[in-house]
Amino acid sequence: MRQRAGRVGALVLAGLLIAGGTVGCAGKGERPQDQAAAPVSVTDAPTDEPVDEPSVEASPSPSGVAAMGAAPSRSASASPKPSKKPTRTSPPTKPRVVAKAPTETKVPPAPPKPAPSSCKPSYKGTQASRADVKVALSAAAARTYWPSSAPDLKIPLNLLKATAWQESGWQSNIYACDGGVGLMQVMPATATWMNQRFDQSYDIAAYQDNAYLGANYLAWLTKYIGDMYFESDFRLDADLCTAELDSCLLNAVIAAYNFGHGAVAQEGEPLAIPNPSYVRNVRALMTECVCLSY
Repeated sequence: MRQRAGRVGALVLAGLLIAGGTVGCAGKGERPQDQAAAPVSVTDAPTDEPVDEPSVEASPSPSGVAAMGAAPSRSASASPKPSKKPTRTSPPTKPRVVAKAPTETKVPPAPPKPAPSSCKPSYKGTQASRADVKVALSAAAARTYWPSSAPDLKIPLNLLKATAWQESGWQSNIYACDGGVGLMQVMPATATWMNQRFDQSYDIAAYQDNAYLGANYLAWLTKYIGDMYFESDFRLDADLCTAELDSCLLNAVIAAYNFGHGAVAQEGEPLAIPNPSYVRNVRALMTECVCLSY
């Protein structure tokens, strides 16, 4: 997935520029510094088929300041029994000092090298309307991606909207210089890997499939990193994060979407956030993005 002054103001200006059709090299914000977008993966083993659920708008998140600073105060509830999954009212699960062995051993290809900063993206086909993009992202966020092994794992809609805005400015027909395609900047090589491994037929050029691919990859990262570092607590809640970027699963998943799973999670190593600027951008967009009102 470097702090900077006036970040929110800059993000609002950036949002206006993007909405007007002005996009950088790959429509990916910090890409020259933070690396190309991570390749997009998919859901679970064939026994865990995604389940469609009614599309529901995400509930309001904490303010941008609170979301990136200390966690809002809340009363801690009793810890759940070991045999039960963590609940929404349980205290945050602190990351392990070193990671467990991953439960998912078949992983997507490594991300490509960053494209030259002077390179300009290209466009193919007709761009989907914002209304259509909103429907596609909402449908993707409403799915259950690990119905058998992690049915409580959900991708927040505001995270999916913010990631799509960071990656492409919600432009469905953009092709980045590093190979990223569409709304979620899916890598073709990874789409091929996913379709072969999971017997799927997602088309990265179709904005609906592109939205599913992005949500699939966020869900895959959540399961992968959550198992390794967070004792299978798959909550992606902003209020579980502290001022330390490596304190919560949400930040780790955002970082890995941008930099690749291998740069964030390694067996026997502590959790890493190699791209703090990207993480802070997406976290801010989760509460401040103009796209949330579309």
